[in-house]
Amino acid sequence: MATSVRLDDEFVENVKIHSHVSSRTVPKQIEHWAKIGEIVEENPDLSYEFIKEALLAREEIAAGKVSKYVRRTKRG
Repeated sequence: MATSVRLDDEFVENVKIHSHVSSRTVPKQIEHWAKIGEIVEENPDLSYEFIKEALLAREEIAAGKVSKYVRRTKRG
C-alpha cells in the first residue's frame, strides 16, 4: 500500500545523494534506512556493520549462495 508523505527538502536532497551511491531509488533508500532504524531500535547493542552483514548473509542464503558448514577437528 503506497502512502504519500511530506518530507523536508534538505532530507530529500540527502537521500538522493545516498540513493545514487547505493544504486537505489529515493523511495528504496528511505525504506532501507527505515529497515536499519527499526533493527537498531530493536537491537541497540548491535553495530551497524553487524546488522549490515546479517542482512547480507540472509540475502545470500535466500539466493542459494552458501555452502554447508563442515566442522574440522584437530587430529592428534
